[in-house]
Amino acid sequence: MDDMPRPFQPEDLRRRWRDGSEIALFDVREEGPYADAHPLFAISLPLTRIESDIFDLVPRRNAPIVLYDDGEGLAERARSLIEGLGYSDVTILEGGLRGYERRGELYRDVNVPSKAFGELVESIRHTPSLAASEVKALLDGGADMAILDSRRFEEYRTMSIPGGISVPGGELVLRAGDAAPSPDTLVIVNCAGRTRSIIGTQSLINAGLPNRVAALRNGTIGWTLAGFPLDRGRTESFPPTSETARAGARAAAARWAERVGVRVISRAWLRDWLTESNRHTLYRLDVRTPEEYAAGHPRGFRSAPGGQLVQATDEWVAVRGARIVLFDDDGVRARMTASWLVQMGWQAVVLEEGALPCDETGTPARQRPPIPPGRPPLSPADLDRWGPEACVLDLARSPEYAAGHIPGARFVLRSRFAADLPDLPGAGPIVLTSPDGAAAAYAAEEAARHTRRPVHFLTGGTKAWSDAGFPLEHEAHHWLSPAIDVYKRPYEGTDNAADAMQAYIDWELQLVAQLANDGVSNFHVVRPEAP
Repeated sequence: MDDMPRPFQPEDLRRRWRDGSEIALFDVREEGPYADAHPLFAISLPLTRIESDIFDLVPRRNAPIVLYDDGEGLAERARSLIEGLGYSDVTILEGGLRGYERRGELYRDVNVPSKAFGELVESIRHTPSLAASEVKALLDGGADMAILDSRRFEEYRTMSIPGGISVPGGELVLRAGDAAPSPDTLVIVNCAGRTRSIIGTQSLINAGLPNRVAALRNGTIGWTLAGFPLDRGRTESFPPTSETARAGARAAAARWAERVGVRVISRAWLRDWLTESNRHTLYRLDVRTPEEYAAGHPRGFRSAPGGQLVQATDEWVAVRGARIVLFDDDGVRARMTASWLVQMGWQAVVLEEGALPCDETGTPARQRPPIPPGRPPLSPADLDRWGPEACVLDLARSPEYAAGHIPGARFVLRSRFAADLPDLPGAGPIVLTSPDGAAAAYAAEEAARHTRRPVHFLTGGTKAWSDAGFPLEHEAHHWLSPAIDVYKRPYEGTDNAADAMQAYIDWELQLVAQLANDGVSNFHVVRPEAP
């Protein structure tokens, strides 16, 4: 008797999204194909990242999980891996990607729910924006203005609008009063493209900032396409927050959160939810800066800076319909972040200030399963002694591999073991490596099923090799598998083609129509109270 679970029907998936039931949908192909086409709430989870990511993405082991591929046979392999990690409700989507396409829309790019929501916000709230040429003219004319860059600090440091300072999106309402203390100062919010500048600008408007506020239309992409230069390597950040600005921001955030319907819960309420976490998936997220989180945070909370959480919710939260508890220590950032998540259809609440002590420091390692026994590990010294006899296969993400790898190591994808391992030249042992060795250790047993050669993994990975004083290779690259594991984002970095940047902006602008045709988002943009 066949006891395999029946395939999950696309319409049942869409019904759960519409009614708010819990469900996690994972695309187990590589990120490149995922970015070409996927359903709205699909999460990218390639085989190599299952062990490292799934415990955080799906904290409840009996949460319903649906997997799909596009006919490559990856979903069955992923189900075996995930069930082996203790998950009990794992099924495969009937017909895979093409089966879903007959029922719903397919979307391009990554972090699509957040980007589509941002476009909906602009269309409903008419979020003000200024073109790059208008902002440049104001700058050249010495206008009283503050340019607040709402991206991650690392992105700001890579390239920024001249005169801009780093104020990541989740910090805007808390910090804007000190960044632009005069109500006569024009505040410009920018990001790389559109979403974070729209959400950031609208956050300040929702909070009632007295200044005129506008988004830099199309962000650094729009600035670059207009032919204007960007600064590199800037480090200016928001100033310390004054008590006056903090009090004003807290009152404003509380008013807006109440308008949206954000609930503030007590420690006892959280304790009740924790006791129910085997029946309802629960995420606990600290939305402050990574530095504040590392200095002290409540136990059990993960770092998820508010602006990035809104921009890329799917990188922290995979189970649609789950409960989300947000923490801050100021009464501003969690409320503003929750106000957006609630409008995006999430059951997000705020933990009241002072409910829990911040007695855990540092940044906890991601939850990962123990290294499986039975496959012999190898030390860097052992690998060096073997020399060219060993064939080293690197499971790093392709940009990390290109930046530096063990001399002679070949780049390989776990998803392509069956296709690529039989073509390896030579007859010596195979040694798997990865940045810290974990991905290599998890994949070793599977690799051994696709070759007759002995398979080992490098203990500690490429980092251990480098730390032991052995050299890395930077120029020569050996691609056993195609580098389809990373989608080249046209809004990050400094070497993007103009046509790719323009195509990205054009794509964002049509997302509202695609959302309307799809009909599963449960997005609802809240308007201010009528005067």
